[in-house]
Amino acid sequence: MGQIEQGLERALRTRPIPSSTESRLRFLLATHQGSTRKVATVLGVSQRTVQRWVSKRAEARRPPGPLQVHAIKEAVLARWQPRVRARRRAQAEAEGFVFHTRARFGFAAPAGSSDDPRVRWIAQDLPGEVARELFAARDAGADEQQQTVILARALGHAYFREWGRRAHGLHVAFSDVEFADFSIG
Repeated sequence: MGQIEQGLERALRTRPIPSSTESRLRFLLATHQGSTRKVATVLGVSQRTVQRWVSKRAEARRPPGPLQVHAIKEAVLARWQPRVRARRRAQAEAEGFVFHTRARFGFAAPAGSSDDPRVRWIAQDLPGEVARELFAARDAGADEQQQTVILARALGHAYFREWGRRAHGLHVAFSDVEFADFSIG
């Protein structure tokens, strides 16, 4: 998961996901009405394995392995705050968001301009159309590079060309993203 994807995930949540594997398993059990069979189906393991993970008896308890810990985390992320995520997404698509980043920006511009790439800190308000395009690309399985292209085009128009008032013909190259955060509402 790249910086942009992580930033979108952070923006859509209002609370952090549970940090320990035990608390994540408790969350999954609560989500599936305490059914170890349903949790086992979601995680792709046997029901007995889930029962061992959540056992109260110390001698019966077995910790999940690294692959299972990753599967548990992904299952929790997929189920964490679904209504909040939907509401925040709809708000971003309607009202826009503020994009905060530190990345390398370069330009393809007419002769006589400074087109050398350099690292910049940018915080820019972007409209809802960009949010809709970004979420649609993410839903379609777009990778980090495709999301970067969407944001580079939006930042080029909003930040570097001041919404079309200057620097016509300037094309922005956006790379080496150190962090990407989104502020919604």
